[in-house]
Amino acid sequence: MKVPFVDLGAQHGPLRDEILAGWADVLDATRFVGSRDVESFERGFAQAHNAKHCIAVNSGTDALYVAMRALGLGPGDRVVLPTNTFIATAEAVSMTGAVPLLVDCHPETKNIDVVQAAAAMRQPNVRGVIGVHLYGQPADMDALVDAADDEQWVLEDAAQAHLATYKGRPVGTLGTASAFSFYPGKNLGAPGEGGAALTNDDNLAAAMMALRNHGQVQKYNSESIGLNARMSELVGSTLRVKLPRLAGWTEQRRVVADKYHALLSGHSDITLPTEAEFARSVFHLYVVHVPNRDRVARLMEQAGVSVGMHYPIPVHAQPAYQSLGYVAGDFPVAEESSRTLLSLPMYAELTDTQIEYVAEQLVQAVASASLPQESTHL
Repeated sequence: MKVPFVDLGAQHGPLRDEILAGWADVLDATRFVGSRDVESFERGFAQAHNAKHCIAVNSGTDALYVAMRALGLGPGDRVVLPTNTFIATAEAVSMTGAVPLLVDCHPETKNIDVVQAAAAMRQPNVRGVIGVHLYGQPADMDALVDAADDEQWVLEDAAQAHLATYKGRPVGTLGTASAFSFYPGKNLGAPGEGGAALTNDDNLAAAMMALRNHGQVQKYNSESIGLNARMSELVGSTLRVKLPRLAGWTEQRRVVADKYHALLSGHSDITLPTEAEFARSVFHLYVVHVPNRDRVARLMEQAGVSVGMHYPIPVHAQPAYQSLGYVAGDFPVAEESSRTLLSLPMYAELTDTQIEYVAEQLVQAVASASLPQESTHL
């Protein structure tokens, strides 16, 4: 049996005619950038997260960047964020001229360690903190908001957390602003790149809208140096079609996670994801931790099960960030996690047969990987 890590064909098949009809409308109307479909999607996505404003952009990275630019971040500033995240979180900070100030992650949830974050926020020149909702599970946002002083802001990196909830509240407006990604493999994916920022702050929203369009407040009248981060109509049209299905897909992801839990619990060598009591994860990824991870991954691939690693190199260990001066051992939880994590196939269309096969192969792979490897003597 073959089980792909992501199966976008299974998702798009039932929507094909509706998506293509939307594309045809865009082509016929010759409106290709930030028009009716993008605006319709912005309204729907904001409503889904109880947000006042949605600013659609080119990517989740752009969403983080325009939010921080709109907040005035720049050279000489620092931003607290977890080292256990995709590098884009740090890149967006660096693109403003500011410097990432990294902290470790919680040993169970793998989200930002809020105690370390609170301490880091007392250091000089720290303008704010980014809580990353890793794998679709919200970070402890109240703790981060409480740690911020009156001059500091709190951003949510919700790239993996569409419709996730924290203490019963949707992510997206738990802090000053938030950033979402619509990369094709995300829970809500575009036919290419896409992203959005959410906020309830009118002035911040206006600033982000200008920044995504070359800083223009009126055509050819730029009050700030912005960039071209506008979402295309083809992307907006597709997301508009898919958005009404997101809640159903999200619930089915949780069903898949429950089935993995039931099949894999009781195996002491397999550490399952932990869901914090304040969080309702949307399981963008289902990440387990196993010994001999690389051998396990090879065995899974040989058995026809595609797996992933999110993320094998923490930000502080990335070659691009060696100038920050961190060394091995500075972030022991994230470093250990990076050596043992393994992402299993996770999407709403997984069948019971596929789920059972993945679980069976994982148990077998973990057992086989623990055996001594045969050596070859010449």
